[in-house]
Amino acid sequence: MQVDTILQSKGPAVHTVPTTATVAEAIKTLNDRRIGAVVVVDAKGGVAGILSERDVVRNLGGDPAKLLAAPVSTIMTSTVITCARDTGVSELMEQMTRYRIRHIPIVEGKALVGIVSIGDVVKRKIEQAEQEAAALKQYIAS
Repeated sequence: MQVDTILQSKGPAVHTVPTTATVAEAIKTLNDRRIGAVVVVDAKGGVAGILSERDVVRNLGGDPAKLLAAPVSTIMTSTVITCARDTGVSELMEQMTRYRIRHIPIVEGKALVGIVSIGDVVKRKIEQAEQEAAALKQYIAS
């Protein structure tokens, strides 16, 4: 199974914020959309970073008011692990485990085409196991 299979079932929607957005604006996007991470894009729409709930929490130890007014670029993860549509889900899971991340943007060239979360992967793996079990039951019954 490839990442594209997950994107086809969940859709290509990706919520983004520009590098100039404030941390408060990014948090509002996370809350309004009920998501755990937002992709940070540069002026050309390319992936500049990713901001997760974890990034926000790790930076709250200082001055929270100052943090909320800061540009998202000051606390985002700028080294973003990405993959392509044709990446295997096993490889995607291995990257999530190795880098201890929960969200991976999907890119084609430099264009952002989707995002996959660990929840998306688990959901698809469960669906696949259920389909296989149903096929085996049908095979045994016939």
